[in-house]
Amino acid sequence: MLSHSWNLSPSEAVVLQNSLRRQVVDRNCYTELQRIAGVDVGFEAHGSITRAAIVVLSYPQLQPLEQSIARLPTSFPYIPGLLSFREVPAILQALSKLQQPPDIFLCDGQGMAHPRRFGLACHLGVYTDIPSVGVAKTRLIGSHAAVPVEKGRWVPLIDKDEMIGAVLRTRNGVKPLYISIGHKISLERSIELVLACTTRYKLPETTRAAHRLASG
Repeated sequence: MLSHSWNLSPSEAVVLQNSLRRQVVDRNCYTELQRIAGVDVGFEAHGSITRAAIVVLSYPQLQPLEQSIARLPTSFPYIPGLLSFREVPAILQALSKLQQPPDIFLCDGQGMAHPRRFGLACHLGVYTDIPSVGVAKTRLIGSHAAVPVEKGRWVPLIDKDEMIGAVLRTRNGVKPLYISIGHKISLERSIELVLACTTRYKLPETTRAAHRLASG
C-alpha cells in the first residue's frame, strides 16, 4: 500500500501523478472476485464537505454486502485532471470503515483515460493496491469512432496514437460509458466486468448503488 501527503499544491500534484503513473499495472492481477465495490463522491455545504460512498456487492450475484460513507472537509480545489486529490482522501476514510476490503473497485471517474494516464481509478488502485476500473459517464480526453448501437459493442478511445480506454455501449441506443484501466486489470477484462455488472440500466449496479448513497 502506498503512502504520500495529500497536502499538495496543484503543481506538486501533477509531479506526483507523473511519478506514480509508472506503478499502474495493466494486466489481471487477481485470482477470484467475490466482493466488488462501487465508489462515488458527492459534496455538501456548497462544496466544503466531501462525501464519499462505497457500496460492496457480491459478484456475480450483485447483492449488497456492505456499505460505508465518510465526510471530510474539502481541502483541494476543483481542477479537472486532479480530481483524485480532492476525492480520494474521503474514499480512503470510507474504505477504512468496511469490515472487509473489496476485491476490486469500479470508480465513477477516469482511469488511464487521463492527460497523464493517472485518473482517480489509477490513483485509488495504486494507493490501496486493490484492482480498480474507471467507469466514466463523460469523456475527459481522446477521440473515437461512432459506437454501434447494440449493448456490448465498443470502440477504442484514442489519444496521441495510444489506446487509453474503451467507449462501451451498456444499453441499446443509450449514450455509452468511458471505460479505462485503473490498476491490476486489463482493458478487456474491465469491459467484461462492467457489462457483467450492468443489468437494466446504463450504469453498472455498483455505480448506481454508490451514487444513491453518495447523493443522500
